Amino acid sequence: MSQTTPAAAPATDDPYLWLEDVAGDKPLAWVRERNAASRPVLEARPEFQRNRTRFKEILDSRERIPYVSRQGDFLYNFWRDQQHPRGLWRRTTLAEYRKAQPSWDVLLDLDALAKAEGENWVWQRANLRGGTSTLCLVSLSRGGADASVIREFDLGTRQFVAGGFALPEAKSDLDWLDDDTLLVATDTGPGSMTDSGYARTIRLWKRGTPLSASTLIHEVRQTDMVATAVVDHTPGHKRVVLGRMIDFYTSEEGLWENGKLTPLDKPIDARVNFWAERMLISLRSDWTVAGKTWPRGSLLVTNAAAYLRGERNFEAVFTPTATRSLTGYTTTRTHVLLNVLDNVAGRAEALSPNAAGQWVKRDIPAPFPGTLSIASWHDPLVANDALAETFTVSYTDFVTPDSLYLGNTGGATLEKLKSRPAFFDASGLVVEQQFAKSKDGTRVPYFVVRPKGAPLDGTNPTILYGYGGFEVSMNPWYSAGYGAGWFANKGVLVVANIRGGGEYGPGWHQAAVKANKQRSYDDFIAVAEDLIARKISSPKHLGIMGGSNGGLLMGAITTQRPDLFNAVVCQVPLLDMKRYHLLLAGASWMAEYGNPDVPAEWAYISKYSPYQNVKPGVKYPKIFFVTSTRDDRVHPGHARKMAAKMIAQGHEVLYYENIEGGHGAAADNSQAADRQALEFAFFAQQLGLKVKG
Repeated sequence: MSQTTPAAAPATDDPYLWLEDVAGDKPLAWVRERNAASRPVLEARPEFQRNRTRFKEILDSRERIPYVSRQGDFLYNFWRDQQHPRGLWRRTTLAEYRKAQPSWDVLLDLDALAKAEGENWVWQRANLRGGTSTLCLVSLSRGGADASVIREFDLGTRQFVAGGFALPEAKSDLDWLDDDTLLVATDTGPGSMTDSGYARTIRLWKRGTPLSASTLIHEVRQTDMVATAVVDHTPGHKRVVLGRMIDFYTSEEGLWENGKLTPLDKPIDARVNFWAERMLISLRSDWTVAGKTWPRGSLLVTNAAAYLRGERNFEAVFTPTATRSLTGYTTTRTHVLLNVLDNVAGRAEALSPNAAGQWVKRDIPAPFPGTLSIASWHDPLVANDALAETFTVSYTDFVTPDSLYLGNTGGATLEKLKSRPAFFDASGLVVEQQFAKSKDGTRVPYFVVRPKGAPLDGTNPTILYGYGGFEVSMNPWYSAGYGAGWFANKGVLVVANIRGGGEYGPGWHQAAVKANKQRSYDDFIAVAEDLIARKISSPKHLGIMGGSNGGLLMGAITTQRPDLFNAVVCQVPLLDMKRYHLLLAGASWMAEYGNPDVPAEWAYISKYSPYQNVKPGVKYPKIFFVTSTRDDRVHPGHARKMAAKMIAQGHEVLYYENIEGGHGAAADNSQAADRQALEFAFFAQQLGLKVKG
């Protein structure tokens, strides 16, 4: 779908439809006018420049952890700092990485490349061929968009391969079949993209031939989300899995061999991963098979060959409880490593079969409670891989800087590899987990980060953050920016774990989709009311913030309960739910929200759609919209139209649209620091934050 031209739509009486023309002269003139009106208001705040400078220093700090991924003999990292604002793609060895100041081998200098080519390149990713090959596919975005330009790169020569594989800007995905063959999903012209704006075909592309000569091997429906292809290169277990993602939560997949696709028999909403001779299946709904019912949220393991023969013998390596859910997993050569949420606190576990074939669990001694991330370093293409049982665990929480640990499935302890220094004094802060009762009686957890001894008199300037969608959990994070710009001035942060998220597994998410989406908003309102009842804050001093789906949350809450808040920061939001499915990737989200073209579904969407529910004559809290022209995921027209409508109705609105930045609304550290400084200036202004000199 073109970014500059909105999709065809039925007749509408929307007077602001013209603002959906992303790069049109008239809409961009409106954007510049709104930016010029809003920025001076916030830049005039005494703390704005100081915060922006400090945030940039934090983002550029060389004391950050250089997180890595392992492939072959090297650990790969992408790094930005003050000298390299676009960034360096580089690698090192484990021996070097263990040092306080590792020596890095720079593979690609994005600043030098952008200057030489006259492009605003933003790094996306690299897909290494692996094994003994030096080839990889580098994806670069213009201005931070999801769409990318893909070019073949040689790690040996540090050069792009002349005449090598290359794709123009598109929302593409590729995987290596062998050194000279790719499986490619990209825009090849009319009919090749789904309604969601993603590729609907998989093509076999041979080296030295034009893309137009590639062979079509798989095609999905126009209404599907995307066509997928995954190649598992594990020696002795090479497999090609082709699939159709019907929507965010359902898919059909099959094994492709000798030109034939054999469907995988699985629940439509289950996710399947092959692991050497085994297969792992994660469930999003209860599954009754072979006389046994496995609950949603379970992770099952079975022998792949037996499963493909029709046998249905499973072992559960994870079974959820009322408070425990699986947030992710990875595999070493012989172990499954689980990342478990226990009342929104991370735990790490390792499982492997014993001699009798029974799966045995042991706890990984990671810090607790906080947020964990686990990554396996096993590379199956490395013969006799010395790191086959090695993994990393990262840990952080609201007051603890992130640390990176190295572990082994046979070891009892973790080795601390890296840790970030504290960027603010957290000794005066206390972190609490509280629970609010939602409209239907559901207990909704939330975190409070506040100064010790903060008066419970309703005067604390408080930011309440939420998301509540797509099974995404809001886990504790360490933010040096909040520390410097908010906590240091006695501000309070609250993070709501509302339904629609993944904090308690698939059921927590499924409780607030489509016809039940209002439950997300009820939960968020309940948290706000609980904060006020506890006198942690009050409507005068309470602000709310969220982005993307969280931006929709902000819009819905603003129109439903404007009496509860005094400030709203609405980032890269969805807001016009009558047209969201016609704009950019919007069609892919109908499994979350419903189809507004179906009258029965529009009946419930229309009750919360912010653009249709904002009214003149209502006293709304002052709202600050933040978006990006280059966001090709959530259309900037949502924020533009809502701001224009509210301004016309006489409401107080500030608006800032970054001309670059993609869905993150920032293409580099300078832009990220600037955006965050604007947001904190807005909250300080509205909520009465007493900023230290």
